[in-house]
Amino acid sequence: MTALITGSMAYDTIMVFQDQFKNHILPDQVHILNVSFLVPEMRRNYGGCAGNIAYNLHLLGGEGKPMATVGSDFQPYADWMDAKGVSRDGITMVEEEFTAQAFITTDQDDNQITAFHPGAMNHAHINKVSDHAGVSLGIVSPDGRQGMIEHAEQFAAAGIPFIFDPGQGMPMFDGADLTRFAEQATYCAFNDYEAKLMEERTGKTMEQGADFPGHGERIVDGLFTLCAAQGQLIVEVDAEREARLHGRRCRLRYRHNGQRAIATSGQLQNTETQERCPNQRRHGHEPVPESCRRCESGFVHNHRNVTSNRIVH
Repeated sequence: MTALITGSMAYDTIMVFQDQFKNHILPDQVHILNVSFLVPEMRRNYGGCAGNIAYNLHLLGGEGKPMATVGSDFQPYADWMDAKGVSRDGITMVEEEFTAQAFITTDQDDNQITAFHPGAMNHAHINKVSDHAGVSLGIVSPDGRQGMIEHAEQFAAAGIPFIFDPGQGMPMFDGADLTRFAEQATYCAFNDYEAKLMEERTGKTMEQGADFPGHGERIVDGLFTLCAAQGQLIVEVDAEREARLHGRRCRLRYRHNGQRAIATSGQLQNTETQERCPNQRRHGHEPVPESCRRCESGFVHNHRNVTSNRIVH
């Protein structure tokens, strides 16, 4: 399975300020702010959402192809991709631009000051989903605004299931935009803040959002929300399509002790969609013993590959 991952490719310059910002910023003088922070520690990472997702998917044994626009300074990143075995087939260079870059300064309280230059990312719309054959899954991650809009439309028009993962790009879109993305997407992925923002801008809760009328019968098959404070990935799946096979409809919630990469890397098979039953029961064993593998409904709960899951009906 090949995943086409639309999004940014960026250089992340990360610096550490060995003090606290609050000791050097006077609250009553912010209207004339002029500060400089000495940062003895600095590193430059190869980042961007498309690059990060593609690389981590490659580490998991998947096949991910980033589709992005980059600048004339991209060669070191290109060399790194070649060394790591990440495809560059979907990379387009915009000669007159720099590659997108983030400059992040972190203090000892983990506060951050970030400056982001989009550069070539603003030209993302020149890439087309239709230029890539054999794609079975798509991801629309933070990118140029027009690029995100057009790539979502192109995935939907081609009948390619895709994940809408707006991330830092979410503030660029209003409620109508976000509703349209969700109508086109097969899955939506948010962190807890983004989920709240989605609810606020669309006027619908996450549960209501899963039932928007979209292409065909429904809008999305899954909602993924990362709750950082709990360190868990909440996966809400409407299992209607699979449940039709059993003549019944049910809704599941999976809890994973994991990172967002589980959702955005195409490793959806780890959620074991056969783990469902129509009963209002809670199976809270981790892992579930053999004695709990079958409930009164006769549904078998195959927990063997997801021993950190807890299923809540």
